[in-house]
Amino acid sequence: MKNLFIILLLISFFSCKKETLKSAVVLKKEIPMLLIQPEGKPTNIDSTLLLSFNNKVLSNFYKATNYRTVWQSEEKRKIILEELSRSDEEGLQPEDYNLKSLFDFEKKARSLDSLGLAKYDILLTSSLQKYIAHLTNGTVNPRKLYKNWDLKENYIDLNTTVVQLLNSDSLTYEIEQLKPNHIVYKRLKKALQLLNNFPKDNFKSIKFTKIITPKDTTASIIDIKKRLIYWKDMQPNDSLTPIYDQEMVTALKRFQSRHGLAADAKIGAGTIASLNFSKTQRTQQILANLERWKWFPKQMGNEYIIINIPDYKLLLVKNKDTLRTHRVIVGRTKRKTPILSSTLTQVVFNPTWTVPPTILREDVIPAILRSREYLTQSNIKVYDATGRFVSPYEWQLSQANTYRYVQSPGTFNSLGMVKLIFPNRFSVYLHDTNHRDYFEKIDRSLSSGCVRVENPLELTEYLLHDPVSWNLEKITETLQKERTKFVKIKKEVAIHLLYWTAWSENNNLIFRDDIYNLDANLYNKLRN
Repeated sequence: MKNLFIILLLISFFSCKKETLKSAVVLKKEIPMLLIQPEGKPTNIDSTLLLSFNNKVLSNFYKATNYRTVWQSEEKRKIILEELSRSDEEGLQPEDYNLKSLFDFEKKARSLDSLGLAKYDILLTSSLQKYIAHLTNGTVNPRKLYKNWDLKENYIDLNTTVVQLLNSDSLTYEIEQLKPNHIVYKRLKKALQLLNNFPKDNFKSIKFTKIITPKDTTASIIDIKKRLIYWKDMQPNDSLTPIYDQEMVTALKRFQSRHGLAADAKIGAGTIASLNFSKTQRTQQILANLERWKWFPKQMGNEYIIINIPDYKLLLVKNKDTLRTHRVIVGRTKRKTPILSSTLTQVVFNPTWTVPPTILREDVIPAILRSREYLTQSNIKVYDATGRFVSPYEWQLSQANTYRYVQSPGTFNSLGMVKLIFPNRFSVYLHDTNHRDYFEKIDRSLSSGCVRVENPLELTEYLLHDPVSWNLEKITETLQKERTKFVKIKKEVAIHLLYWTAWSENNNLIFRDDIYNLDANLYNKLRN
């Protein structure tokens, strides 16, 4: 009996194991669609008509209809055609969706024979599926473009979505829900609309020779005034003078502010560069940003931090309301801050800083070679592979890459007094800095990839959400001890490091410097 029990137990174990594996395999398979019951009087479709599309998703859809047409409703067809015609408002190209052929079919819809109706139905479904895919994930795959982007693809089941649209009583509303719903995307669409209303421009490039200040008189003043008038920062005058007058000062400050420049009325190289952007270039910039926003997460979370890298700004948003704003410092061009989404998990007070490989190779080792005192001055301790402390005068270049370099906590630590951690494959995080004066700079692409945050203690107090144990007074007491302390962030707060260089505010066009030179390249990928 004992042996029999053991045998039965083994059979039961392996049966469960086999069943678990079987279930795992089933989950990976494409879930078959339920049979779709077309409305009205459908037309039969010859399945060979689908072969030329070479599209499995499309074939599966019509297999589920038992190879019958589904777009019997003239109202729904026209809503889809109108939506595809206006796809340029989303930064897409209407010609990608077979519009000419679709409209030709629609004009003859009532007189089409069975073959014509079948062809029209298939082409309409195919075009709609393509449009849905472009709305939800864009037309270019960022994972193939960028090494330092880590955004999950926005999952969409095309056939299930088409069925939902078919069954909807409000097709227009349902299509609208497929579009990115973030306020920035909507402001980008508004920016495109505003820009399209500007007349054609044929300005010649303004050359920068020296900084122009108020009351100066130079030949380029008139050209600059014409640009300010064109972009509606300055009212048109009957006569333009070459004098940098007070009216121009006000207009230029407005222009500088819209472009993220120092609104100091000084016309330097940065201001001239922004003035030289044409309407065509700005349109291309907006189109690139509209594409980029289709890659970003559709759901940011109920409470999240969002950082716009080119704007050097952090926003904390809860239930669509911005609660906090902080200036930030981001990675410079050679050490870009990655684009990613994650969740904040931990606060580190009085963090140590282990020097990462790139900074070690490019900054620290060269500094040590110039002077061994660099290690003492920077409060960096060196440890060998066994964990033994290596004094500055024992340090050897031949072993330099095998050592671990750790900067002790304290006021002069590169990470400052606090670090905010979120899981990511780039090992980046938010942190304080020992160079707080850098936040006064306009161009703040200065870091080695991580994001430095202004006034991080106030942000940390909010995130820890414990007014008794972790108010500012308690945080200050912890920092004064200069001992490293880890504290878990209990509330769920997502974090998104993103990149956009254009939008609109109160019917004004807003632009930022494309610090990583991504816009023009992306536009070329979209249109070529």
